[in-house]
Amino acid sequence: MAQQEMAVLVRQQAAKYGERTALKYRDYDTGTWKSISWNVFDRTVRTAANALAELGVGEKENIGIFSQNKPECLMVDFAAFANRAVTIPLYATSSPLQVQYIVNDAAIRYLFVGEQFQYDVAFSVFGYCESLLQMIIFDRSVRRDPRDQASVYWDEFLALGEGCQHQEEIYARTARGDEHDLLNILYTSGTTGEPKGVMLRHSNYDEIFRTHDTLLSILTDRDVSLNFLPLTHIFEKAWTYFCLRRGVLVCVNLRPADVQQSLREVRPTVMCSVPRFWEKVYQGVQERIAQESPLRRALMQDALRVGEQHNLDYVNEGRTPPLMLRLKYKFYEKTVYALLKKTVGLENGHFFPTAGAAVSDEICRFAHSVGLNMMVGYGLTESTATVSLFPITGFRIGSVGRVIPGLEVRIADNQEILLRGRSITDGYYKKPVSTAEAFEPDGWFHTGDAGYLRDGFLYLTGRIKELFKTSNGKYISPQALETRLAIDRYIDQIAIIADQRKFVSALIVPVYEYVKEYAARKGIPYGSLDELLRHPKIIALFQARIATLQQQFAHYEQVKRFTLLPRPFSMEQGELTNTLKLRRAVVSEHFRDVIDKMYADAEQHAQGAS
Repeated sequence: MAQQEMAVLVRQQAAKYGERTALKYRDYDTGTWKSISWNVFDRTVRTAANALAELGVGEKENIGIFSQNKPECLMVDFAAFANRAVTIPLYATSSPLQVQYIVNDAAIRYLFVGEQFQYDVAFSVFGYCESLLQMIIFDRSVRRDPRDQASVYWDEFLALGEGCQHQEEIYARTARGDEHDLLNILYTSGTTGEPKGVMLRHSNYDEIFRTHDTLLSILTDRDVSLNFLPLTHIFEKAWTYFCLRRGVLVCVNLRPADVQQSLREVRPTVMCSVPRFWEKVYQGVQERIAQESPLRRALMQDALRVGEQHNLDYVNEGRTPPLMLRLKYKFYEKTVYALLKKTVGLENGHFFPTAGAAVSDEICRFAHSVGLNMMVGYGLTESTATVSLFPITGFRIGSVGRVIPGLEVRIADNQEILLRGRSITDGYYKKPVSTAEAFEPDGWFHTGDAGYLRDGFLYLTGRIKELFKTSNGKYISPQALETRLAIDRYIDQIAIIADQRKFVSALIVPVYEYVKEYAARKGIPYGSLDELLRHPKIIALFQARIATLQQQFAHYEQVKRFTLLPRPFSMEQGELTNTLKLRRAVVSEHFRDVIDKMYADAEQHAQGAS
């Protein structure tokens, strides 16, 4: 896709689809979903493009968008592209220091902000951002600080573009566009160090869209996508752009906590998501099964076995299922599977791209068993999202799919995955040293992920820098254990501890609601949450569940000790990145006393036993 094509994408789609709905969003005042037609989308983008030109935004200038998912985020994107400008999204949960760093690093003059939280954070660092001239506020209900004489609201911004005449200038900018122009700079918070701005050019998106036009030809303008992950994340951003190119109706979920409600209201056919979403679905289904009568429970469990055999052992392998298996599957398809999918809001499901973290084999088998086409993949911001993904059939559970055509993959001597191709970034914004460290002289990019190729499928084994070595010389992949244990309904978050330790331990954030329900059923008395989490019967509950789940691991890989934490890991404490990845060094520091106590107690117990 050439830069000119991106700049006029919405206009071209409006010419094709007219009054057909392009976007939907929930109006929280009325509790209803509002529609935005392609014509209205196009007119708003044109007006916003005029307003940017009126403000003096130049070609190749960086524009910031600090907001939760809103239709306006996409409107600013395409208005900027029409002006040959670059958009830089900031995570809606970013801290003042993160906002200050990105605005200064990218010399952002105009920052679009979403709601009160984003406005307050941005205004708090306004005086520390030398380049920043003005904030444009999407939400009219935001209360501006009395000292704020610069900010304007979205409608006031659009008014700037209604009476001015910059269309010819904008057309000229579009015509001067080049595929090597930057489209986005996406700052990755990372698990260590300061943010790095990944430079993604129009040529990167051109390549990734060209590839997906072939791989995902089943996606049509009859599909409905729920925009759930942050548009700041390359997975959701590239996916949403791709959906708009294909004429898919995009429904924007503004508040992440509302996704379950949005699913039942929108009932999408497609949606990109992370494994944690499917873990929640799986846990919900297991909870539902556990509450059923013995007869219905047996029926649902049989349905899962039949689905796995039908879909994975036969259909996925290109074989025709036996007649009796087909008949049983058809029966369950209209009863058990239909009920489960409708309860979640996925009964219209077409396929569901899933990436961002390791996917448990058990979760993957479950999804495919009930007819939910979870399309597992792997990618990075630096690869413009996709590196590999499941084919429609013939996929291999445990892998992250086949490497996409046109992208080279090489496995280094230390098992690191290296990439080379047109969809790979050419570096980090204003960071020549980081760029040089990430690339070989012949263009190979270091992903930092370990893995291997087998029969054309890519498998991940962990992060190169996160492979733990115990004091006994054994190597542990924390992600593998965390992925396995996180499917338990009682476990919300988990951090594996093992590096330079005698054995593997874990910090576990339980699902507090379920623990309290268990205590009520078993008549366990407690005065506080902390007291409850230390109760021997609660410890025994988790010991039994962990022992069952980790049987497939070698003895030295298994969790020997754990501590149940009375508070979750959080972004506010710096323990999670904006994409909810663990910052292991921060977690280890914050819970150092808890960790040391686990190992000290174990040492004391060992001495007592001897």
